[in-house]
Amino acid sequence: MDWQDEAIVLAARHYGEHDAVLTLLTREHGRHLGLLRGGFSRRQRPVIELGNRLQATWRARLPEQLGNYQIEGLQSVAALLLDQPLRLAALASACGTIDAALPEREPHPEIFVDLDILIARLIEEAVPGEDGRPGEDRWLVEYVRWELTLLADLGFGLDLTHCAVTGETEDLTYVSPKSGRAVTRSAGRGYHDRLLPLPAFLAEDHAARPDRAAILDGLRLTGHFLSRHVFAQTGQSSRLGASAISKQSAQAEGPMARRQFLQRLQG
Repeated sequence: MDWQDEAIVLAARHYGEHDAVLTLLTREHGRHLGLLRGGFSRRQRPVIELGNRLQATWRARLPEQLGNYQIEGLQSVAALLLDQPLRLAALASACGTIDAALPEREPHPEIFVDLDILIARLIEEAVPGEDGRPGEDRWLVEYVRWELTLLADLGFGLDLTHCAVTGETEDLTYVSPKSGRAVTRSAGRGYHDRLLPLPAFLAEDHAARPDRAAILDGLRLTGHFLSRHVFAQTGQSSRLGASAISKQSAQAEGPMARRQFLQRLQG
């Protein structure tokens, strides 16, 4: 059997000296592995860098077999980010997160589209937009929102629209680490050490420009629920303990590439 599909490279692992086991996120066939003969050869190695767009053909005698890939490069993404290490780390984080989050061969066309859009944001020129925000701030916000969307696509969406206690929609400041629902400042008073901070840029449509601390709070928020609902099911749990929402332990590590991205953000 065989198929052809658009794909984004999530991972490439050595198999022997020159071959590669290639993990792709495909538009119609989900996260899919296959063997690429000569994948780490001088000719093909640049084509299978993380985030690159491919046209992939997969063939196998039986559907349960690993199968073999033939690929054609469509867009080289990683090469465009070599002089922008933070964006490159974000690309690796996104690919690693998808690789850890999705079961194999389960179609998720919406996740493919969302990742494709995020990659387009990462490779845009870092120039101010109409709102005056530098490009870096814009794409960091987009990255956090992408992780929120991923949670929703996997069935674990957060409710950040109104308070879980009072129903109010203003002054939403915290998120319950259990229910994933927002909590106002007044309702969370006295419990703030047991709640996750909700950065204003996720709670308000016209929030002030987020600083790096707010971006990190957003990633700790999404990371907590990715670890709880997704990575824990795939062996990628961050091993968070009882004090999971403290600054020391709320890194929501997940895949190594995501941890390294957070470390770069912390500077």
